[in-house]
Amino acid sequence: MHVPDGFIDAPTSAVTGVVAAGALAVSLRGARRELDERTAPLAGLVAAFIFAVQMLNFPVAAGTSGHLLGGALAAILVGPYTAVLCVSVVLLMQGVLFADGGLTALGVNITDMAIVTTVVSYAVFRGLLAVLPRKRRSVTVASFVAALVSVPAAAVAFTLIYAVGGTTDVSIGKVATAMIGVHVLIGIGEAVITALTVGAVIAVRPDLVYGARGLRQRLQLRVNGALVDAPAPTAPVAARTSRRTLWVTGLVTSLVLAGFVSFYASANPDGLEKVAHDKGIDKKEKEHTSADSPLADYGVKDISDARLSGGLAGVIGVGVTVVAGSAVFWSLRRRRGDDVSPVNTGV
Repeated sequence: MHVPDGFIDAPTSAVTGVVAAGALAVSLRGARRELDERTAPLAGLVAAFIFAVQMLNFPVAAGTSGHLLGGALAAILVGPYTAVLCVSVVLLMQGVLFADGGLTALGVNITDMAIVTTVVSYAVFRGLLAVLPRKRRSVTVASFVAALVSVPAAAVAFTLIYAVGGTTDVSIGKVATAMIGVHVLIGIGEAVITALTVGAVIAVRPDLVYGARGLRQRLQLRVNGALVDAPAPTAPVAARTSRRTLWVTGLVTSLVLAGFVSFYASANPDGLEKVAHDKGIDKKEKEHTSADSPLADYGVKDISDARLSGGLAGVIGVGVTVVAGSAVFWSLRRRRGDDVSPVNTGV
């Protein structure tokens, strides 16, 4: 889904850049309300995890592969505003360091992969939670459906952007059919990854899952043959693992996925690459500005061993992303602290 330079004309790219900048400004303000001392470290980790999992292309059909977009996952774990920032940090790192996604198309990619996926998935997620039982299992179910819907939604968004500013003369109907068809299949993989990850975190630290706030899984007792809610405990239930342990586990998992497992990812072109090649959208694709980057194409320059080169690139990517993301989110967390200081509250 990473749009390279040359697919979309300059005026449309500029407009999407303005849209992306406006959404990021709104998200910066919104994230200050979502982030606290518990979730700020998790947000940086979520960005690093998304970077790592995006390296794991999985086979779909007819020589096509797909990978996680991450908007739904981030929105459910750390909140929708913070999610837009998480995915945007990933896209910026990928574009600048790894020549993945055009720099002139950065606005297109943020609009499509960060904003659309987050807004659509979180709307679906909240809508489902409003009708499902207020249990933790409902969060996992809702996350699956929300992630599933978010990927074809991003495909529709790209098609609309292409209809306005595409640089080649290709039938929009053909583009829409091909894009939506393949990304519905990719959405299944997105849904599985999202549900498994959300389920794993909610099993050990439900208090850290933004989408699970306000939910309580009440113990039920059988009284005279009927199930009734047990009285609420007077003290909170102890977490199964500490925040530090969760953070370290998540970081190690991200490093292993990017540094080792990524070597076994599918080499088939992803959904957009396949459609672009088959339909001729890529006729005016331009060479990436960062094509000479030492980490271009997710390999370390001058290291001939493919496994070592790709593994090192993945580890570097995870490290840079977690540092950049954590710096952004801790800064926002500190700004929030300043906003609620006695001076600002009038106390």
